[in-house]
Amino acid sequence: MDTTRVRGCEIGHDRSGSGIDLVWGHGLTQSRSLEDLMGLVEWADVPATVVRYDARGHGDSESTPDLDDYGWESLALDQLALADALRIDTYVAGGASMGSATALHAAVAAPDRILGLVLVIPPTGWEARSGQTDVYEQGAQIVEASGVEPLIAAGALVPPPGPFVGDPAYRMRRADAMRSWDPQRLARAMRGATRAQLPDRERIAEIACPTLILAWTGDPVHPVATADELARLIPHAEYHLASSSSDISGWTDLIGSFITMIRPSRSV
Repeated sequence: MDTTRVRGCEIGHDRSGSGIDLVWGHGLTQSRSLEDLMGLVEWADVPATVVRYDARGHGDSESTPDLDDYGWESLALDQLALADALRIDTYVAGGASMGSATALHAAVAAPDRILGLVLVIPPTGWEARSGQTDVYEQGAQIVEASGVEPLIAAGALVPPPGPFVGDPAYRMRRADAMRSWDPQRLARAMRGATRAQLPDRERIAEIACPTLILAWTGDPVHPVATADELARLIPHAEYHLASSSSDISGWTDLIGSFITMIRPSRSV
């Protein structure tokens, strides 16, 4: 694991594999190590040079005080600056949840640098976002006052996403992930997410690079409606919706097939 100072923040990252560069971001309250516990992607099977990093305030990266720095637009600037530091000119931008929103903002901010997008379980956005930000603010207040156990208990009452129905390990993984956090650091990350919003629809409709969208059912934090809208807006989008564990098991192959079609022909 390496660290690089990016926009006033130490960012933990690693690099593996060979081929076209794929820069990958994880979801809110996740990290590279926590994401590995979910097993959504088998990275050794992805035909790319994969750069994975912990977003500001997560995992091995520094937690900084300005909450505006945790908005997705700002996190995209972190990603682009990290790519600069690693001497990556053009790349495929991808990620899950917050990471997919970060990739979208990177594509809008620097379209000449993004060769393709891999958007996994895109989060709430646009008109639906305010309700989710209220949840994050309430969660931050609970964590500050009482730690993570009340959040874990509340999460146990929410049905899991479609592909994880009937999987008893899903809730245990989620609980273990929450318990790995320092409460104050977690509260800051959650409160920072209240600053987050997807790019305007008009800007998304201008995205010209090939895009792979992978979503799942039964998850109001990552609603099918967001994935549907992105698939409608982005001109060159391939869209797959998972409702079972077998669907999820095919995501690595889908990402691999998508990556092999990307041509690293552009440069900044």
